[in-house]
Amino acid sequence: MKPQYALVTGASSGIGQACALALLQKGWHVALLARRAEGFGPWLQAHAIDPDKALVLSADISKEEDVKRAFADIESHWGRLDLLFNNAGIFPTGKQPDEVSGEAWRTAVDVNINGAFYCLSGAFSLMKRQSPMGGRIINNGSISAHAPRPASIAYTTTKHAITGLTKAANLDGRAHNIAVGQIDIGNVASDMTQAMAQGITQADGSVKSEARMEMQGVVDTVMNMAHLPLSANVLFTTIMATSMPFVGRG
Repeated sequence: MKPQYALVTGASSGIGQACALALLQKGWHVALLARRAEGFGPWLQAHAIDPDKALVLSADISKEEDVKRAFADIESHWGRLDLLFNNAGIFPTGKQPDEVSGEAWRTAVDVNINGAFYCLSGAFSLMKRQSPMGGRIINNGSISAHAPRPASIAYTTTKHAITGLTKAANLDGRAHNIAVGQIDIGNVASDMTQAMAQGITQADGSVKSEARMEMQGVVDTVMNMAHLPLSANVLFTTIMATSMPFVGRG
């Protein structure tokens, strides 16, 4: 098999880290992008990963120049990119619309929308120029792309925007053999979802503990999407804890 090259953003923790590890263990070359990259060395050593298979990149995806520099590094090292897992994002502190400051709103937009676009744009540019042309982009959306939580206006708005990004990029990618899809994730067990297990506000104002799923379910779904031939694409898929309060009233 020919070597395959991937970029995972937000690779220092949570979903990004778990998916990056799975790709590395399947033999992919993986660029690990995060704002803070100092922890990757011990992590790679702990998992017995060949350091030649991993390219560590330090970048703030909300800054276009950082992203351009990261893609220049990828092109100079590998000359191509077969997969972008466009994963990095933030979940702002829950507040009512009138309590969200302009600065907090702009931060959410800068990371969750602008950063995702910068990374997708960089991947498009390289995938169009490389030979053979093409590749796959998987955007990390959210259950919030379908239904919001209370006090989540900034996060929900940005994740709705990711759905538009996916649809438009999928259309534009057809002529260049670039398959663009989206995974919407609900209640995966991670540090970010501890509050859900302890009790979180529901649509009716009550506070209830919510079911969470194991990370492996998300990893398996991303890996299944990643290994499809470019002639096939999962445009949208939802992976969620079976018993989370998403479908139904209340």
